[in-house]
Amino acid sequence: MKTKVKELRTEGKMTQQQLADLVHVSSRTIISIEKGQYNPSLMLAYRMAMVFGVSVEELCCLKENKELEDKEYEDL
Repeated sequence: MKTKVKELRTEGKMTQQQLADLVHVSSRTIISIEKGQYNPSLMLAYRMAMVFGVSVEELCCLKENKELEDKEYEDL
């Protein structure tokens, strides 16, 4: 799943470790989310959204991800 975590984190001049500390996870979790290898839980997405002052929908690119997923199902 695509997210804006890396974009928002770098705009805020925050390290992966600083974000991890703020949302109570390891820096490896943040790295995995940024690489699209791990989908955050709803609570973790909410915590990160609060840190960045955005909605969960914006943080997780929900509209864009839904459209991509819908397209995959159409192609079947």
